[in-house]
Amino acid sequence: MQSVQRSFLGQVMTSRPCPQCQGFGTLIPHPCPECAGEGRVRTRRTITVKIPAGVDTGTRIQLSGEGEVGPGAGPAGDLFLEIVEAPHETFTRQGDDLHCTITIPMTAAALGTSVTLETLDGPEPIEIRAGTQSGSTRTMRGKGVSHLRANGRGDLHVHIAVATPTKMDSAQEELLRQFAAARGEENPVGQVAHGQSGLFSRIRDAFR
Repeated sequence: MQSVQRSFLGQVMTSRPCPQCQGFGTLIPHPCPECAGEGRVRTRRTITVKIPAGVDTGTRIQLSGEGEVGPGAGPAGDLFLEIVEAPHETFTRQGDDLHCTITIPMTAAALGTSVTLETLDGPEPIEIRAGTQSGSTRTMRGKGVSHLRANGRGDLHVHIAVATPTKMDSAQEELLRQFAAARGEENPVGQVAHGQSGLFSRIRDAFR
């Protein structure tokens, strides 16, 4: 519909859709009571979506033609999915790398042992060398998360935590005292180090 209005600048012509047919050019005398003549109804349906490997929280997946249908048998829009990654009971994720912590007793750290870790690819043995210190890290190459837009995978970093016994009976305490005496550690002094060391200090310590 076109309308003409007079103003101090002259005649102004405006166009707008017909309020009855909404611009379709036809009228439905007896519209459908379910869709009111729009040709669409709101309902629910279930679709299967393939999630590619390597997605992270915030990744968006566009599904073309899976959105709402346009009025008057118009084309359907798109459906956008935003991924939210659920936390894992064992691993924490940093980028495409995975991190986990294995706690071993003090005796296993001193003597060495083998621990089986359930990775994303199945059980993997991890050799704990004798004398392993708490805070040590073992890196398993290619055992992390798949790269989203590239080949390959991240790494799995296994952090070692050594558990110190807190409750011992008299026999265990006596054995531990004998062990400390054999190593000359009855009254250990300990070593004090600076909180931060400079580059030259680290190079000097490396050559010692």
